[in-house]
Amino acid sequence: MINTQNGSQAIDLRTVQDLTAKTGKSKELGQQEFLKLMTAQLQNQDPTKPMESGDFLTQISQFSAVEGIGDLNEKFADLSNSLVSNQALQAANLVGREVLAPTGLAALAEGGSISGSVDLPAASSDVAVNVYDQAGQLIRRMELGSQAAGPVSFQWDGIRDDGQFAPAGTYFVSAEAGYNGTTEAVETLLASEVRSVTLSNSGGLLLDLNGIGSLDFSEVRQIL
Repeated sequence: MINTQNGSQAIDLRTVQDLTAKTGKSKELGQQEFLKLMTAQLQNQDPTKPMESGDFLTQISQFSAVEGIGDLNEKFADLSNSLVSNQALQAANLVGREVLAPTGLAALAEGGSISGSVDLPAASSDVAVNVYDQAGQLIRRMELGSQAAGPVSFQWDGIRDDGQFAPAGTYFVSAEAGYNGTTEAVETLLASEVRSVTLSNSGGLLLDLNGIGSLDFSEVRQIL
C-alpha cells in the first residue's frame, strides 16, 4: 500500500485484490479503470521503494485472470442455454412418437397392445413376462423360453390368460429370467406414446407419457 499526500487529498492505492475486495464486484473493474489504477500507482509510488517489474506484471496477470474467468463464465452460461434450447427443440419432435423406458407401467388402448423389451444381462434358459392389472392381479403370463443375453422384444395383445380381452387402462408389466435354477427379476422397458414435452424447474426436459405421466428425458433408452 502507498500513502502520499497531495494538498488536502489522500491517495490510497492498493492492489487489484484490495480494490475488488472493497467493491465486492470484481467484474466492475474494466480495462480502462485498471489502466488508470496502474498509472496512478506508478505516479504516486514511493521514490525510495519503486514498484518492481515483477510486482507490476503480477498485478497485470491477476487482472487478466479475473477478467478471463468472468468472460469464460458468461460463455459457459450462453452455451448451457443454447444446449437446453436445442434439446427442447429436438424433444418437441417426440410428441406423438413412442419411447422405450423402464417405467414399469404401460397404457393399453381399447383393442390395442403393449410392447416392450426385456434386458437380459446373460443368457437365460427361461424368460417370462408378467402383466398385472391395477388391483395387482396377474392376468397374463407370457413364456418367452430360452433367450440369449441382450434385449428381447415382446408384445402383449391385450388378451388375458382366460382368453378375454382386458379393458383399456394402465397395466404393470415385469419380467423374470431363470439362471442356474434360480429366478431373478430383470429390467423391463415399455413403449409409451409421448403426449407433450415440458421444461422442468431444474432445466431438464420432462416427457408426458400417455397413461403414465411425467418422465425425465434422461430415462429414455430408445426412441421408436
